[in-house]
Amino acid sequence: MKGNPDVIAQLQHLLNGELAARDQYFIHSRRYLDWGYTKLYERLNHEMEEETGHADMLINRMLFLEATPDLSNPDKFTPGEDVPGMLKADLALEYSVAENLRKAIKVCEDALDYDTRRMLLIQLKDTEEDHAHWLEQQLRLIDMLGLPLYLQQQM
Repeated sequence: MKGNPDVIAQLQHLLNGELAARDQYFIHSRRYLDWGYTKLYERLNHEMEEETGHADMLINRMLFLEATPDLSNPDKFTPGEDVPGMLKADLALEYSVAENLRKAIKVCEDALDYDTRRMLLIQLKDTEEDHAHWLEQQLRLIDMLGLPLYLQQQM
């Protein structure tokens, strides 16, 4: 089924973001593991796997729409240097992904591509209600408990 070029362009843009998110979570999770923060490692490793799943859905949809996904140009990202910095970088990335998903959903609506729209709505819910919400909670906990106590709970 030949897809709408505007929808395909949005899917490619989203794919670039998911690949960057996957890579950012990958490096952050491994830093957490190296530092002994196993709870943060487990959560971020899980998030990395979910971002890989999101990329997989986008790739499959693009292939269904007879487009060729390009995995060679993920969005740029800058990993954090410490736990608060990594959490803030991840949250900024999730906010960016959510904004891009909303734009892509609008393009899908305009193109009357409701199947792609439905898929993106599921990703948006996961991004906002799971990923971003958890990151906001962690930053709030750091503010409430202080960094040393927060980090002690992550071992």
